[in-house]
This record gives sequence, structure tokens and C-alpha cells, in this order.
Amino acid sequence: MRGDNQSFLGDPPKEFILLGVSDRPWLELPLFVVLLVSYILAMLGNIAIILVSWLDPRLHNPMYIFLSHLSFLDLCYTTTTVPQMLVNMGSSRKTISYSGCMVQCAIFHWLGCTECIVLAAMALDRYVAICEPLRYAVIMPRPLSQQLVAVAWLSGFGNSLVQVALTVQLRFCGRQVLNNFFCEVPAMIKLSCADTTVNDATLAALVAFFVLVPLALILLSYGFIARTVLRIQSSRGRHKAFGTCSSHLGVVSLFYLPAIYMYLQPPSSYSQEQGKFISLFYSIITPTLNPFIYTLRNKDVKGALRRLLSRTWRFCRR
Repeated sequence: MRGDNQSFLGDPPKEFILLGVSDRPWLELPLFVVLLVSYILAMLGNIAIILVSWLDPRLHNPMYIFLSHLSFLDLCYTTTTVPQMLVNMGSSRKTISYSGCMVQCAIFHWLGCTECIVLAAMALDRYVAICEPLRYAVIMPRPLSQQLVAVAWLSGFGNSLVQVALTVQLRFCGRQVLNNFFCEVPAMIKLSCADTTVNDATLAALVAFFVLVPLALILLSYGFIARTVLRIQSSRGRHKAFGTCSSHLGVVSLFYLPAIYMYLQPPSSYSQEQGKFISLFYSIITPTLNPFIYTLRNKDVKGALRRLLSRTWRFCRR
């Protein structure tokens, strides 16, 4: 009773119970294995992309600056959520502290919004490379790409501060069971017993800005790219131009489609059951697939990986 009274007075709970799939015990072991394997693959793949982007001089251009930051974002994404999920699935006590939950929310939303802008910057880079190839070095110099990345990180951090500042003011009235695999703002809003109109409106407005504006820029860039590519007479040239963009388009689709479904639906239609599995997709599956999409479709990255492995092998044989 004392704890409930404190909750009604506005004191936050000491911890949350992350439901995950504990209501379906038969799913825990296979999901644990999938998450563990995906996490290992995500770590190896993204670390490899970061290493080759920074160690290979042939990849020291804006496109691979953006790609290395995208891989670092995906690396942080999985590390923010997956270890906690694995610990909870392997334990009978599936909890996270209140402060830990808020930190997880802050980092997760910081990374997500930053990735939206980085993906838009990558689309802009592809537009300049294909539509203005002779002026590429002038329009997209290395310092500009670094400035765009800095803007992405700072903008994402600003959004995260606003979201968490509003979330910590929510009252939960003794509710502690969070029907999710990790702490995320929509699930926290759904759990609250207070009026969440301001939280819902702010979340919708900021997500619309960070999701729809970059997505519009991406679509606009690829509209110009498609028009330019279709004018190329050589079928081989068209294939090469489309090939340089297909990896990025694949990553954009994997990231944006679940995010739009998750964050841009009306609060009244938000389903926690569907939402937790969709959040699982873009928090682990997308970061795991991204490096392999770029590796399989990008000759420069594959060549850089072969050179890195060759140097590593020669070093180990000494």
C-alpha cells in the first residue's frame, strides 16, 4: 500500500518488469539463440565495415564516412538493447531499473533519429555522385560530410533530451509490467496512468520531422537519380549506377518501414503486442543485415575486406 501511494503521488517505480515473451515460455530459448547469433553477426559485420572504412585509403571519401557512422550507430543500437534482452531471457527475474530504463530510452531514440539523418545524407551523397560526377569533389568535400554527420548526432541528441524529459514526468500508478523487450517511449506512454496528450503530440511531431523529412529528401534524391540513370545509353552503365544505390535503398527500406509503422500510427491504434516484435526487428535484425547488404552489393567494400583479411593473415603467420 505504501508503494502504491507513493506511485499515485508521482514517485516513479524502482524497476520495470520487461514482459518480452515470458507469456510464451516455449519461445524464449529459440529467440535467445536467434538474438545471440544476430548480435554476434551484427558486431562482427559492423566492426568490419568500420575498420575497412578507416584503414583502407581507397575508402576515405564521404560515402564511406557516412557508412562507417551508420555501422557505428548499428553497433550501438544492438549493444543498447540486446545484452539486456539476453540477460532477461536467461533469468527468471526479467527486470530493469527505472534509471536504466530511462538511459536505454534516451540512447535508443538518440541513435534512431541520428540514423534517419545519416541515411538522408547518404542519399544526398549518391545524388551528387551520379547526377554531378564532375563536380562531386567540389560539392561534397570531406569536411562537409563530417559536418553533416555532426549535425545528425547533435539533432538526434536534442530529440532524445526532449523525449526523455517528457517521459520522466509520466506517472505509472503502480504499473510496472512493460509489454516489450526493452524500454521505448511509445511503450512507456502506453503504460502511464496519467494524461499523455502532450507526450503523444510531441512524439508524433518530432518523429514526423525526423522520419518524414529525411525520407522525403531520400525519395527526392532518388527521383533525380532515376531520371539521370535512365538517360544513360549504356545498359552496363545503368546497371552500375543502380548497383551503387541498391544497397542504400535496401537499408532505407529495412529501417524506415518498421519505424513508420511503429511511430506514425495513432496512439489509439497502437498495439503493444505487435509493437514489441516490430521494435525487435529494427533494433536487431536491421543492424545485423546492414553490413551484409553493403558487403554483398559493394565491390569497393568487398575488395577492402579482402585486403584487410590478407594483411591480417600475413601478420598472423609471422
